[in-house]
Amino acid sequence: MLLSGCGALSSLSDAGKEMDAYTLSPARSAGEAASGSRHLVVELPTSTGAVGTDRILVKPLPYQAQYLPDGRWSEAAPILIQSLLVASFQNIGGFRLVGRTGAGLMPDYTLMTELQDFQAEPTGPDAKGFTVMVTVLVTLIRESDRRIVASRKISATGAVASDQTPDIVAAFDRALQTVLAETVLWTRSLN
Repeated sequence: MLLSGCGALSSLSDAGKEMDAYTLSPARSAGEAASGSRHLVVELPTSTGAVGTDRILVKPLPYQAQYLPDGRWSEAAPILIQSLLVASFQNIGGFRLVGRTGAGLMPDYTLMTELQDFQAEPTGPDAKGFTVMVTVLVTLIRESDRRIVASRKISATGAVASDQTPDIVAAFDRALQTVLAETVLWTRSLN
């Protein structure tokens, strides 16, 4: 009984330990950003509680949520994704102006997103590798009549053969860049 109490105290002292903070990259255009005449607002993505934190989610089982012990996102995942979406739209182009909710824009369109998957999953029961999963449900709304223009689920995965946090984060970055670029191109094709 005394030993289990010591384990709990040890866990509490580890909880205050600094973790490395990681960020991800926006999608970029191969050439010059395309021009456009419309304004777009990117809403803050919605997500489940397990995803909506600054911790890097690992799901060893479909119904179990754990977090990497030595790393975290630089900000909560929905805020990070919103920032990366705005930057990706600005980098690739297709809109005259892109911003966040509350920036004072009178948008032509609003992009709503739901962050459905943003986790790493082990590739096997005793394997050291992971598969990173990123899935967003995107919905484009025309502001003139508040009508849904279209909705689509966009997903990407990334494999990593290591259990090291920097390697897992790099797999997140690769998968997310695919999702971001596809989101921008899909949205641009509808306006």
